[in-house]
Amino acid sequence: MTRLLKPLVLGQNYEFARDMLCRKLNLFADAFVAIDGSKFKAVNNRDRNFTKAKMRRRLQQIDESIERYLGQMASADRQESEVAQTKVQRLEDKIKALKKEMSRLKKLEVRLLEAPDQQISLTDPDARSMATSGRGTGMVGYNVQTAVDTKNHLVVAHEVTNVGHDRAQLFNMAQQAKEAVGAEELEVVADRGYFKGEEILECENAGITTYLPKPQTSGSQAEGRFGKRDFRYIPEDDEYECPGGERLIWRFRTQEKGQTMNKYWSSACPRCKIKSQCTPSPYRRVTRWEHESVLENLEARLDKEPERMRVRRQTSEHPFGTLKSWMGSTHFQMKTLKHVNTEMSLHVLAYNLKRVINILGARPLIEAIRA
Repeated sequence: MTRLLKPLVLGQNYEFARDMLCRKLNLFADAFVAIDGSKFKAVNNRDRNFTKAKMRRRLQQIDESIERYLGQMASADRQESEVAQTKVQRLEDKIKALKKEMSRLKKLEVRLLEAPDQQISLTDPDARSMATSGRGTGMVGYNVQTAVDTKNHLVVAHEVTNVGHDRAQLFNMAQQAKEAVGAEELEVVADRGYFKGEEILECENAGITTYLPKPQTSGSQAEGRFGKRDFRYIPEDDEYECPGGERLIWRFRTQEKGQTMNKYWSSACPRCKIKSQCTPSPYRRVTRWEHESVLENLEARLDKEPERMRVRRQTSEHPFGTLKSWMGSTHFQMKTLKHVNTEMSLHVLAYNLKRVINILGARPLIEAIRA
C-alpha cells in the first residue's frame, strides 16, 4: 500500500501504478465500464454560497424585514410608555443590523457579478451550488465523476469537477477509462444526463462504443402529437417519410449552436388528413444533425441490448454508496478543487485496494505489488 501511495503523494501519479497493477492481474479484461457522476458535499455551508437568485432573495427578505420593523416602530411611537420606548430601541438595533448585512451583501454582489459563473462560495471558493436528485433540493459541493468496470466494480478512472451537470463529461471519462484499461476499443454505458451529440461523436471517433438513452424533450410528443422518431429517415434519398406516407425533402442547411443542421419538410402538409396529430403550424419541419447517423446507431444498439442500462445501475452506484458511507455525512474535508481531488484519490485508492483484496485475497495482492 505504501508503494502505491508514494506516487500519489509525490506526483499525483498513483493512477499509473494502479492501472499497471490491475492490468497485470487481468482485472480490466472485459473493457466495459459504467460512467456516472454523484454530488459530494464541500466544506461550505449553503448560507455561505451565493448565486444571483440567492442574492436577490436574501436582499428582498432584508427589505421586507426592514419595512416590517419600521411599521412596528411607527405603531410603538404612538404609545407613550417605557415599554414602547424599549421596543423602539430594540427595533432600531435590528434595522441597524439588517442595513449592515445589506451593505455586506451589496459588496459580495459586486464580486458575484464579476465571477465567470456568477456564483461565489466564501469558505471553499471552488465549491458550487448544485441540484441533486431530490425535487427542489441541492447542496454546495462537487460533482465526482467515475468510470467503473462492470465485472469487478473497480474504479477505473475518476475526476472531481465543480460543474453541476454531466453533459460534457462522457468523452473525458471514457477516454480516461480507455487509457487506464489499455485497450484499443472500449464499451461504456451512462445515463441520459450524459447525452450530447458532440460527446458521443468524439467517443465514436476514438473507438469507444457508447450505450445511453436519449432524453425525451419533444414538445410534440408531450402534447400527444407525432414525435421525430415517428418520421423514418431514408438515407439513399436523404429524405424523411412521415406517418401519413408523404416525403419530407431536404430544404436547406444551417448552423445552430455550432452544429450543422439540415431542414426537411413536405409541401403536402396543408392538405394532410392527419395534420392535427402532427403539428399546429402550416408545415411540420424536421431537423437533422449532420452526424445524426451516430445517434441513430446508438439508439439501435440500446434497443438490441436494453439490459446494459440495468448493468449501469448495478455497477456505478455501488462505489458511490460505499465511498459516501466511509466519508460520513460531511463528505469532503479539504478545500479547493486541487486538494479535494487529492482527497478523493485517496478514498478511491482505499476503495480499490479493498475490492482487490476481496477479489484475490491479501497475499496475492502483496505478491503482485512486490513483483
